[in-house]
Amino acid sequence: AVLYFRKKSDPYKLELLQELKGQTITFYHQGNFTDLCYGPHIPSTGRIKAIKLLSVAGAYWRGSEKNKMLQRIYGVTFPTQKELDDHLYRLEEAKRRDHRKLGQELELFLLTPKVGGGLPLWLPKGTVIRETLERYLREEQMKRGYLPVVTPHIGNIELYKTSGHYPFYKESQFAPLQVDEDQYLLKPMNCPHHFQIYASRPRSYRDLPIRLAEFGTVYRYEQSGELNGLIRVRSFTVDDSHMFLRQDQVKEELVGVIELIQEVFSTLGFKDFRVRLSFRDPKNKEKYGGAEELWVEAERLIREAAEETKLNHFVGVGEAAFYGPKIDFMVRDVLGRTWQLGTVQVDYVMPERFQLEYVGSDGQKHRPVVIHRAPFGSLERFIGIMIEHFAGEFPLWLAPVQAAVLPITERHHAHARRLFQRLQKAGLRVESDERNEKIGYKIRDWELKKVPYMLVVGDKEEASGSVSVRQHTKGDIGSMSEDAFLKRVTEAIETKALTS
Repeated sequence: AVLYFRKKSDPYKLELLQELKGQTITFYHQGNFTDLCYGPHIPSTGRIKAIKLLSVAGAYWRGSEKNKMLQRIYGVTFPTQKELDDHLYRLEEAKRRDHRKLGQELELFLLTPKVGGGLPLWLPKGTVIRETLERYLREEQMKRGYLPVVTPHIGNIELYKTSGHYPFYKESQFAPLQVDEDQYLLKPMNCPHHFQIYASRPRSYRDLPIRLAEFGTVYRYEQSGELNGLIRVRSFTVDDSHMFLRQDQVKEELVGVIELIQEVFSTLGFKDFRVRLSFRDPKNKEKYGGAEELWVEAERLIREAAEETKLNHFVGVGEAAFYGPKIDFMVRDVLGRTWQLGTVQVDYVMPERFQLEYVGSDGQKHRPVVIHRAPFGSLERFIGIMIEHFAGEFPLWLAPVQAAVLPITERHHAHARRLFQRLQKAGLRVESDERNEKIGYKIRDWELKKVPYMLVVGDKEEASGSVSVRQHTKGDIGSMSEDAFLKRVTEAIETKALTS
C-alpha cells in the first residue's frame, strides 16, 4: 500500500498509512480510480442518474490550520432528476434563508474581525428578539417555581478541575488567566457555579426540589474554520437550569421539564421533532461514572417520562454523557433539516465530585440528583435556526418592529406622529416613516424589512380615524378603525400567535 501511494506521489494517503501500521487496510476500485477506503459507496455506478457539482472551497488537511490548504470539491448525485431538482431547490431556499445574510439585511447582529471571530454583537433589533425570548422563558419558569440566579463570566481554575472540564476539555477552552497567585478560566459551563450556590448553606429534604435558572454566557475556543454565524460561536448564552432533587422526585421533574420544552417548541413553531433517549453503551460501562443501580433507575425513569408525555422517541445507545443519561430534542425545520436543540440530562457524578448534600428524613446526609436542562441550548444558535426557519418573517410577538406608520405626504406627518404615539403607548414596537419618498417606495422598503404591518395614512384615514392596513406578504387587507387594528394585534401578541 505504501509503495502504491508513494508511486502516485500522494503524501496524504501515506500519512494516513503511517498511522495504520500493523492493521489490515482495504483498497476500493471503481473503473481506473483506486482509493484507500472500504467501499463500495453504492452497488453500481449505473444507479447514478443525476449529478451536479456544487462548489469548490479551500479546506485544511484533516481540519487543522497547521496543515496545508487543499481544495475540496462538493457535489451530489441522486437516483432521479426529480430528486436532484428537489434537493437543488432546498439548497437555493437555504441560501435565501441563510441567517448570516438575513442577520445583516434585517440589522439583527454583527460579526466583525475587530471584535473577533465567533463573537457576535447584537444590534438593537436582534436584541429585541433575544430579550423577548428570554422574557418568555423566564415567565414560563416562574410559573414552575424556578429561582433566578446570576453567576460571573470567569471562575477559579480549581472549580473546573473539580468538575472535570479542565484539563479534559482543555483544547476547547481559552487559555487560563493569571490573577495574583491564582489562575482563572473564562466560564466554559454554568454548572459548577450553580453547584456552589446550592452548597452555600445546609439543605434539607424538605427544601427539594431546588430549581436554579440562569441565562449564563459561556466561552468555548472553536477553530476558525468551524465558526458559522450564530450557529457556531465562541461566546454564547445558555438558558441553563439545574434542579437538585431527591431520587423519588426525578420522574416528576423529568415530566415537568419535558412538558416545558414541548410548550416552548410549540409556541415558537417547532412542532416537528423527535427525541433521542441517550443511554449508556452496556458493552462499555467503564466509560461512565456513577453506580450501576442508579444508571438502571435513571434510564427507566427517562423512558417512563417519555412515554407518559407521549414523546416521539427512540433510544440512542452509547449517546449518554459520562455522568448520566439524557434526553435530546431533535427538531426539523421547514426545509426538513434536523437540529439538536433542547437537552435534559440526569447527573449522578457531579453531586459526588462537589460533595453536594442534603439531610434526609432519616437525619442522615444524602447526595441529591441533579437534572441539567436547557430548552434553547445556545440562545445564539437557537435564534440563528429560528431566523432560517421563519426566513426572517417572525411572528408578530417576536418581530423587532411590529408595525410601520407610512404617511402619504408631508401634510399627513402630524397625524402619523399621533398614531405612532398611540401605538407605542399601547406597547407596540412601531416606527414612523417620514421620509420624502413616494408611498409605493416606502411600502416596498418596509416589505423588504419584513415588518408584519404597514399602516398607510392619508386624507381619508385622517378624516375618519382609520388606518389602511397592509400585511407583510399578504398585501392590502383593507381599512379598519385604529381601535380594531389595536385589538387585532394585541390579541395576536398576547396569545403569541404564529400568524396574525
